[in-house]
Parts: sequence; structure tokens; C-alpha cells
Amino acid sequence: MSASFHGKVALVTGAGSGIGRTSARAFAARGATVVAVGRNAENVTQTIKLIEQDGGTASAVIADVTDSASVQEMVDTAVSRHGGLHIAHNNAGVFTAAGPLGDLDEEQWHAQLAVNLTGVMLTMKYEIRHMRAHGGGVIVNTASNIGDHVRYPGTGAYAATKAAVSTLTRTAALDHIKDGIRINAVSPGAANTSMTFMPGETEADRAARLNGTIPLGRLAETDEIVASVLWLASEESSFVVGHDLVADGGASA
Repeated sequence: MSASFHGKVALVTGAGSGIGRTSARAFAARGATVVAVGRNAENVTQTIKLIEQDGGTASAVIADVTDSASVQEMVDTAVSRHGGLHIAHNNAGVFTAAGPLGDLDEEQWHAQLAVNLTGVMLTMKYEIRHMRAHGGGVIVNTASNIGDHVRYPGTGAYAATKAAVSTLTRTAALDHIKDGIRINAVSPGAANTSMTFMPGETEADRAARLNGTIPLGRLAETDEIVASVLWLASEESSFVVGHDLVADGGASA
């Protein structure tokens, strides 16, 4: 895509690895000043190094998206360092448990709920408050094809949180489009990230387990998912509001 983000400040959560790291690098490569957010300082610092090696501009913020005070400080820090906040990709997420609902560990349920749903709510809350007072902005949330679009046995907690992200995104979009804030979501299918490995799996094991469930016949590369994020964040999608864009190789078709 040809979109440029020169002059924009873009905040990306979950930027220490996977889709988040690719997103942060992609926004920077297209001219944005990037605020890369994560809980693991070493991982986020590595993302910043990669952006700077590419010739981009970025800074790191260590934050916990499940904690309101930490999220407010995250947004305040981004604004104080770089003078504004125009784009947010709320991407932090976890998949901590698989198995039948009757056997689900309640701590793992609460952990996924806290990061995947409450984390998105809190990040949007404080991003919206700033954007609403400063002329608007764009928010893209990472949901998942698992949840609102397709269900698999053993994924109940993750599916519930991600379906809720899709619904929360669309409701927030209606709440705030008149404030000049355009809010959408992207729902990835299985991608080449650490989250798609089961314990002890090799890449060959993972491919054997997942490729047959994807009509395209393979997992996504992270840049293929991020292409959808960039489009939703750009003026090329200026009439798209409250949409959940599925990028899953046909798995939920």
C-alpha cells in the first residue's frame, strides 16, 4: 500500500514481538514516530533497535495494559515525548490456556480476560480521551478470527475475549466517530508467531496441525496481517468505521 504516516505519532501495544513488532516497524518505515509498548523491556528495546536500524524513529514505553494508571501514564508519556497521539494499534494479547471449559483454570480465564478485553478497553479509553480533545485520530484493535468468526474446541476463554473485542470495537466506533475518531478491528487467523505454537511443537508439527484448517494452505506471515492494520489506519480507508476485517486465509469463510 502507498499510505504515508509522516507527521503522525503511532502507538503500538504488544510491540515486543510478533504482529506488534511488525506493526511498529511498518508504521515507522512509512514515516510515523512510533511508541512501542510492552511489558518486557528487553523485547521492546529490541523492537526499537530494529526500527532505528531501518532508519525510523521510535521510543519505548513499558506498561501493563491491565492497569488503568499504567495505561494513562503510557498515553501521557507518548504525548509528552512526541507532542501528540494520532494512531493507536491496540495489539497486546495472550493465549494462556487450551482445553474444555469444564476443565478451565479460573486464573487463566481471568488472565486472558484482563489482557485481551480489559486491556483493549483501557487503552481505548485513554487514547480516546486524548484524541477527542485534540481533533480526532484512528484506532485499530487486534481481535481474532477465533471468537466472532469461527470457534474451535478448547479455545473458549480466548474466543470469548476476542469476540468481545470485536463487539467493543464496533460499539466504540459508534460512540466516537462524531468526535473525529475512527475505530476498527483486524481479526487475524493463525500467523507465524510464538502464540500459535503448542508446548513442545516444532514448526513442522504446527504446520501439520494448522495448515489443513486454512483454505489457503499455510499460516500468515505477520506482515500480511499488518497490511490490514496499515490500511485501516490510513486515509485510504477513510469511510470504514466500526469494521472487523478478517485476514485468515479463508478459515472462517
